[in-house]
Amino acid sequence: MFLLDRFSFHQLLLVAFLLIAGLLGAASLRGLFTIEALITQSSQGAQQAVSLGAAAQRLAERSVTMERAARQYLVLDDPVLRQRFDDAAREAGEALDQLVAGTDDARRRDNDARTWRSTLQTVRLQLSGVPDTLRDREQTLTAAFRELGQINIDLADQVRRATEARNAALLERLEMGRTALARQIGVAIAVAVGLALAFGVWLARPLKRLEAAIVGLGENRLDRPIEMRGPADVRQLGRRLEWLRLRLAELDADKARFLRHVSHELKTPLAAMREGVALMEDGVTGPLNEPQREVARILRQNTAVLQGQIEDLLRFNTAAFDARRLVRRPVSLTALIADQVEMQKLQWQARRLTVEVTGEPLQVEVDADKLGTALGNLLSNAIRFSPVGGRIVFAVSQWPGRARIDITDSGPGVAPADRARVFEPFFRGERQPSDASRGSGIGLSIVQELVRAHDGQIDLLMPEAAVIGAGPSQDDERPLEGQAPEAPWGRSNSSGAHFRIELPHVPAR
Repeated sequence: MFLLDRFSFHQLLLVAFLLIAGLLGAASLRGLFTIEALITQSSQGAQQAVSLGAAAQRLAERSVTMERAARQYLVLDDPVLRQRFDDAAREAGEALDQLVAGTDDARRRDNDARTWRSTLQTVRLQLSGVPDTLRDREQTLTAAFRELGQINIDLADQVRRATEARNAALLERLEMGRTALARQIGVAIAVAVGLALAFGVWLARPLKRLEAAIVGLGENRLDRPIEMRGPADVRQLGRRLEWLRLRLAELDADKARFLRHVSHELKTPLAAMREGVALMEDGVTGPLNEPQREVARILRQNTAVLQGQIEDLLRFNTAAFDARRLVRRPVSLTALIADQVEMQKLQWQARRLTVEVTGEPLQVEVDADKLGTALGNLLSNAIRFSPVGGRIVFAVSQWPGRARIDITDSGPGVAPADRARVFEPFFRGERQPSDASRGSGIGLSIVQELVRAHDGQIDLLMPEAAVIGAGPSQDDERPLEGQAPEAPWGRSNSSGAHFRIELPHVPAR
């Protein structure tokens, strides 16, 4: 194994894959050729069986037509009936020739063909005669057509037995090919398993250490040095990860220092500027004329906007940092939502909104504070965009392996051009409420950070697919027992925004 350490992971995998691919490729090609031959034989046999079956059916149908035309001709002596008999006899002869060519018993088929044609000749002779012999000719016709029917049945039986014999031979060849192919594949799989075990045992440990190092970086555990052993490129990757760990630790420290400096160095001067502008507007420094008041007003508005943006940036970075530190405990989703609704009661009552929370109490393992922040941001967003007198609905439902929260409002919804970017930090869509200040664009980004920290996901549903009350699409899973697929008030929502949060959930037993 120490000799293998000189080679890279890529080279070792390439050799292993080439060996396995060569073995399986040879077995596959052999099986492909065998299957192609069997498919060709099967297709030919099926076509022949269909053709002979159709010929047998056509022979029986034409025999019935011949008998009907012959009997009618004996009574009516109509040339049209005689022509119909002759046409049916000609088509029956063609079908007979096709059946004879498709049977394997040459002696019997030739004998049946001669008997059938001889009987047909007897029928033709009975079609001519004096009226006094009509009854005798009818009896002879009856016996002749009965014999023709028996011959037809015998020919159809021969065709069936010939088809069965060909199918049996084909199945035998198929079984032989399957056995040979199974042996080849078995050998190839055994060799492939041996190679996989040999490489797997050797590569498992460094890959596990690599995974642990990556998980540690993702969880911001930057105080543990990374050291890898194994193939050359794995060791090189370990050195790169160690460099990345040191760099991330440095950047994390820089970010913390930057945030502290921003908090102190920017907010304090901005507060002083706002205070100074306020004093100017109050006339403390002397009376201002109208243009000066306009300039002071512009300064006050822009300093307020700048301070708000700085605070939004700090809040977003704080949320992203806090999302990695969850304190999970069992929480009732409906109770958690109800708390957020109660906290913002003044805001939605001021706009005369109706806020509903539906669904059975559902216990999930979450960080109540952080998930509550996410739900509060969604509620605040819905209040801001909903028209006066509108409606906001939270619907909780349980699905296999997850808990679902649907949030719908009656606002203008998200513009189609904005749907792909709605969760981007500081992105503000084109549909903004006219009676509220323009948002900062970080609310939904914070929601996404907090939901992802819980191993969940949040999606914006399209209006045509959105159904208030968490009703699934036709190909969605069925809800668990005790959960309604759609609330009684649910119906298609052609406007407004519809957000859906899904969280991992294992029901308690």
